[in-house]
Formats: sequence, C-alpha cells, structure tokens
Amino acid sequence: MKNRKIVIIGGVAGGATAAARARRVDEHAEITLVEMSGYVSYANCGLPYYIGGDIKERSKLLLQTPKGFHDRYRVRVLTHTEALKIDREKKEVLVRGPDGEQTLSYNSLILSQGGSPVVPPLPGIPSQHAFTLRNVEDTDAIHDFVEQAKPRTAVIAGGGFIGLEMAEALHSRGLSVQVVEKFNQLMPPLDPEFAEFVRQELERNSIHVHLNTGLASVDQHEVRLGDGQVLQADLVILSMGVRPQTGMAKEAGLEIGPTGGVLVNGAMQSSDPSIFVVGDMAEIVHRITGKKVRVPLAGPANRQGRIAGSNAAGARMTYAGAMGTSVVKICDRTAAATGLTEKAAKEAGIQTSSVFVHANHHAGYYPGAKQLTLKVVFETKTGQVLGAQAFGSEGVDKRIDVIATAIAGKLTVEDLESLDLSYAPPFSSANDPVNTAGFIGANSRSGFSPVVSPDVFQTIDKSEIAILDVRDDAETARGFVAGAIKIPLPQLRDRLNEIPRDRPVYAYCFSGMRSYLAARILMQNGFEKVYNVAGGYRSIMRMAV
Repeated sequence: MKNRKIVIIGGVAGGATAAARARRVDEHAEITLVEMSGYVSYANCGLPYYIGGDIKERSKLLLQTPKGFHDRYRVRVLTHTEALKIDREKKEVLVRGPDGEQTLSYNSLILSQGGSPVVPPLPGIPSQHAFTLRNVEDTDAIHDFVEQAKPRTAVIAGGGFIGLEMAEALHSRGLSVQVVEKFNQLMPPLDPEFAEFVRQELERNSIHVHLNTGLASVDQHEVRLGDGQVLQADLVILSMGVRPQTGMAKEAGLEIGPTGGVLVNGAMQSSDPSIFVVGDMAEIVHRITGKKVRVPLAGPANRQGRIAGSNAAGARMTYAGAMGTSVVKICDRTAAATGLTEKAAKEAGIQTSSVFVHANHHAGYYPGAKQLTLKVVFETKTGQVLGAQAFGSEGVDKRIDVIATAIAGKLTVEDLESLDLSYAPPFSSANDPVNTAGFIGANSRSGFSPVVSPDVFQTIDKSEIAILDVRDDAETARGFVAGAIKIPLPQLRDRLNEIPRDRPVYAYCFSGMRSYLAARILMQNGFEKVYNVAGGYRSIMRMAV
C-alpha cells in the first residue's frame, strides 16, 4: 500500500496512544490527530489533584504539547478542531477548525471521542458556579473560580470516581463539602458494604453524604434536593456520569450496542472494518461474563488505543476485554476493585460465594501496621476467582492487582492459597491477606469450615438458627447481634452444653478468625451444621446500615 492514511478523532488517552503506536508500527503512514480542545495527551486522571493542590504545577498535567507530539511522532495535530461527519463510502472525515472546514481522507479511521458529562436540565443550570470536569479547560475554569471567587461551600452531585476525587480536592482547599448521590450507595463498582466504608471515611473527614436523593434546582449560593433539603453551595460540581459521544458514529451508520456504545470486535473494529473505536464510546466484551459493556476508565482506553493503532497501521492485535480494575483515594484511605462484585455476578446469573479478610497490611509486630479489608468473590461450583474489593490505608492496590492477575489467569480460590507472594515485615505478613482469602475459601469449599457471607446471614430467619458470638465481654458490651449466645472463645469448650444441637449454628467474632476456630471446635464435638460468618461482626454491621 502506498503510504496509508490514518485519521484519529480525539487526542486524549486512547487517541494519543493510538497515534503513537501507529507510528511505531508504520514509520511512513500519514497520521492526523484531530482534537476539539487545545490539548493532547494530557493526564486527565490527574485533573482533580491539580485543583486540590497535590499537583502544584499545571504543566505537569501536559504530557505532550501538540508541537512536541508532532516532533516526536511526526503526527499532524489539529487542535481546536471538531469532526463533523464521516463519509464511509469515500473514506473521508469533514472537520472544522480555526481555518474553516476541510476534508481528511483515510484508509483507517480511529474514533476516540470519549464521553460528555451528564448535565441535567434543572432550574438554575447552566450557572456560573456549576461546573463539569472533563478536560484541561474545565480544570482551569474550576481552579480559577476557587482562586478568585473564594467559595466557602461546595456540593458535589454524583458519588462516582470524579465526584469523590473532587470532594476530597475541594475539602483539601478548605471548602465545606457535601456529596449528593441519587442511588442508595456511593461508588457503583463496589458492593454495598464496601461503599459503606467509603461513606464513613468521607463523614469521618466532615464531608457529608446525602444518599437516595439528587439535585432539584441550583441557585447562586444554594441547591435544593429532591427530598426538599436545601444545601449551601457557592460551588457546584456536576459529576453524574458521562454519555458516550456517539452522534457522529450513529450518523455514519455504525452499529450501536445495548449499553449505547459503538460495538467493536477484538481488533477494536466497528461494524465498518476500516473504522476503529476506543475508550468511553466503545462497547467491549467483559472479560469474565462475555457480555457487552462500557468501561469508562483510562487504563482500558489506553490499551484499546494501542491495539487500534497497531491494527490501523497493518499489525494484528486482539483486545482481551476489560475487568474494570479501579482504585480511588478517599481522604486517608484507598478503595479498589477488580472483576465482578457479588451483586454483578448474581445479576449475570452466576452462583457465587465470597470470603472476607480483615488483616494488617504488613506484619502486625512491625511498626505502622494498618487495617485492610479484602473481599474475594468466586464461583461456588468451580472456585474460579471472579472479583475482589479492598479498603484500607496501605497495600490496597497491591492486593487488588494480584487478584486482577489471578482472574486473568483463571485461577481458583484454592490457587490463592499457594501464591508465592513476597514477604518481609515492612511489606506484608507471612500469610498475605490474599493467601488468607485463599485459606478461607478453600476451607469453605472443602467443608472443613463452611463460610456464609454477611449479606446471606442477614437474610436468614434468625428464629431457625443459633447465633454464637465468641468475642470477649468488653467487645459484646459495645454491641452484638440480637439473640446471640455470648461465649468468649477461651470458654467455649467448657460451655458446649449452652449451644443447641438441633439447629444450624452461625458463629461470628470481630473479623472471622476466632469464629473459624470456634466452628472447628463445634464441628469436632458433633455439631453437624456450623457456619462461620465471613468478616465477622464488623462486616455484619456494615451490611446492616
């Protein structure tokens, strides 16, 4: 082929990666990158941290300038340029920039237009003090408003990644911040008990959360919620999700999937083989369920861009699908997830089990050990690991990345037992929390110590079971499950006669270790149906909220 022509629409994340990869594959291709804003290849995930002051220099966000990108990759960069229409028959794209309209011809076209923030049609919107955060220009507008208008109060509409990152950013700037979420939990990628961890951490830092309600109207210094509450708001951040920018793709007749994104195959090709689609606007395959999904995260967008750029330039690469691995900083804590939540697995028709681990992120005897909670979800029949969530101060990302690798390798919960993970007291424990999750899961699957998740425990008719609390008296004085038989673990062997044998026994402690020991004592003393409540009283109370 004479020098192939590659046109890329969208110069952030997937688009910039696609351009750079295409050049590495084909040195002689004519590559044109079209971007509506004035910036390409910037750190869009770093935008809230610049507003909050963690990133001091604005220039650090700009990974490449248009000129720098051209000089390094010999890619023609058109900024402040909007793509208007695709002519698939002629293989042309009509664009409009500072110098007017022009037509760009292509052999391969890559669409990386991302998504546009959801802006509800409410009274008071648009407003000079209500902002979305999607690009550098948005960042500058919010940053300048905070610097010049000196707002004292802020309301964040939306409890997803951007909303919570902005809540922390503005809180660190000294604003009084409240978060409003229309659903019954923050962070949809998390199961309810982990979303509750997040909510409590925000409240602990005086960032107040309002669930099950949304914005009804916006005024100059306040907002009204759907439940009638009025909140002070000198600044409003609208972070209620993004819609894929598929207008041009639809007009061109590309096939749209059930979630509203452009359908693509493993090569990132749309229904037109010469048009590739990546990032927030692409509908891809979920690596576990095989279902079509959209995963609006920077990591998958970059990997998809690499694959699309390779294939557009004549190579052959295939995208394995996404698992939604994600992590977010919540004040002094970290929340992370990978794969399927228990909720999502059940919605997909998969019978699942789960285990909870409450442990230190490194050896408890080494100074600075901090609590970490890990939940691993696995298929009940096969034991295959399906997902995980973690919350804590340190070591959260490490454990989630290990589980993400396990999912990709189709490992079972039994395989987690034998993972040879690094150990030294400043970094981990001899039995890492991931190994411990494997121990618990394997014990449950083999019948050595059956485990029941706290959400299942909450649904059981308590009149038909015996509940055993093996914590000490000081712990039970601070709260216990109604109807529980309270026997501290050291006394259990001498008080077995206090536990009924004609009903299943559900044992719990604070985190699950002592109740595991209790379950083994009972089972070896003739109790036939004994279950350890995963995660103990700590997890039970989270589910009760």
